[in-house]
Amino acid sequence: MNVPHGRLLRSRVVSDPATALSSALDRELTGYAVLEPQDAVLLAAGGQGILTFEEGIPVLAYHTGSDRGGPAALADVAVDGPSWLELYELPASDLAELHDATDLRVQPTMPANRLAGDASLVERTRERAPASRLEDGADAGELDPVEAFLEDESKVEAIRERAREQAEARAEEWGFGDAVEQ
Repeated sequence: MNVPHGRLLRSRVVSDPATALSSALDRELTGYAVLEPQDAVLLAAGGQGILTFEEGIPVLAYHTGSDRGGPAALADVAVDGPSWLELYELPASDLAELHDATDLRVQPTMPANRLAGDASLVERTRERAPASRLEDGADAGELDPVEAFLEDESKVEAIRERAREQAEARAEEWGFGDAVEQ
């Protein structure tokens, strides 16, 4: 996804993706947010999550590391821990072509539901979203974030490898190096 460079509005570390979504909604942002998890080791491919907005309502999701878009990209962005957040403003005309990409689209409430798990943010987004973008059962048929995460074998293997390395390092540190099978 090739997003035109916008005007930086905000850049900071956030502990919860709800901050990005709430800020975009409150500002009625037309532009995009870039979220980069600080613990990128958990993301096998690393990368950044990009969410575009139209008048504060999420439109597209894309993850640069996995090259996945739409609901699947939200699973890549949904990691615990702090993230670096940048909010950019763009004219709607600069996003029009991107927003035509249906394979990257997300339902308006999906990011608030899947990234933040915040019922009040979901409701605020639903109230402000255009009726044409809301559909009954918007999340129906999609994998929940845990299921989507577990479907990605590379992420599961990355966590296993990291746990193995940490266990070996601690065993070595505590003098149990010979007890750990390699």
